[in-house]
Amino acid sequence: MYMGQWIVAAALAAALWGADAPTSQFAPNEGLPLIRWQDAVKHVGERCIVVGKVERARSNRGGYLLQFEGEPRGGFAVFIRREHVGRFPKTPIQLYPRKWIRATGLIDEYRGKPELIVSAPEQIEVLSGEPSLPEAHAGSEWKFDGTVTVGTFNVLNLFDDVDDPYTADEGTPPKSREDMQRLADTIRKLNADVLALEEVENRGILERFVRVHLSDLHYAHVVHVESNDQRGIDCAVLSRLPVGPVTSYRHVPIPMKGGEVTTLRRDLLRVRIEPPGGDAFDVFVVHFKSKRGERTGETSPVRQAEAEFVRRTCDEILRDDAAARFIVCGDFNDTWESGPIRTIRGDGAGALACFVDELPPAQRVSYNQEPHRSVIDYIFCSPAMAKRYVGKSYTILDGSVATSGSDHNPVRATFRVRSN
Repeated sequence: MYMGQWIVAAALAAALWGADAPTSQFAPNEGLPLIRWQDAVKHVGERCIVVGKVERARSNRGGYLLQFEGEPRGGFAVFIRREHVGRFPKTPIQLYPRKWIRATGLIDEYRGKPELIVSAPEQIEVLSGEPSLPEAHAGSEWKFDGTVTVGTFNVLNLFDDVDDPYTADEGTPPKSREDMQRLADTIRKLNADVLALEEVENRGILERFVRVHLSDLHYAHVVHVESNDQRGIDCAVLSRLPVGPVTSYRHVPIPMKGGEVTTLRRDLLRVRIEPPGGDAFDVFVVHFKSKRGERTGETSPVRQAEAEFVRRTCDEILRDDAAARFIVCGDFNDTWESGPIRTIRGDGAGALACFVDELPPAQRVSYNQEPHRSVIDYIFCSPAMAKRYVGKSYTILDGSVATSGSDHNPVRATFRVRSN
């Protein structure tokens, strides 16, 4: 769903939930698009809340169809499969005709027409009458001006409150609503057009976070790929600009010294950004192995191997096209003079540029916890991308867990990408 629709959904949701403030991560169904039945065709493949007045209910071999007032026969319908009808106190024909309802479920497509699929009576709420919904306003539009601000932010365990049986997420508490609001306030200050994120548990929590807390920022594109991390923290990208091909390198074998072969602990996520009327470029998102266990010497060889892999990937691109435009950003979990960061930077004609030295030393802090305050999150760019850099735009926003919801500070830099 695009951002204008998200703003509409947020406005309608306010009418649905009223003044009752959610006490958990989200109120029930908060963050789901709340739409009139006429707009269901725009939301095929999404879980939504649909509002409308049922005109008729009819049965067929598969189950029951609720059709809406003003909708021609064979158009949008709520569908209750026959095997689920026994869960209802009466038949749908007895319960719903001539009544206003809110139906929650997945909008699927059947024979070219949208259907919302219901399997339990809790998914359909009968209303006392037509709901008083505010006029939907799409809000202000974001306009591409030829520059792109790229940001990176480790959001510190953006986890939901659902146990994933395939990851060890039980030891990580869900992100509180208060911390999500702090994250959102910080992201709003950052105001990046393309935002790389680290420590996202899954696509669901990210999409819901964007819809509930960032609906005014025009992030029309949410990119997320599951990584190798056993705890379930992944890399992701939010973008106001159109997105092209997405590549994950999580399965690529990485040689280490001594003959051992490993893989990236999380991922190297590559996302093509395609500005309208501008030059396309790639954003690589990294999240290297942390320094936990560093005293035993277990982690630095892994980070070094990860850095060498990323550097080889950059060199391969530059060998094919010395004018390739790309950015490598994220949480590198190492400081400027460390071996992994020197490896990433490289040297000679293919050296990656980073403009962190524009900042006074006191402002070069992206990990904000004492006693380890330092810069470990960076935005690097290829030689051709460095020529597009807008001087003095490299910024690190200071914060803390208490003020921004994260132990990392976000980083941003701006580039000119207009073709002419």
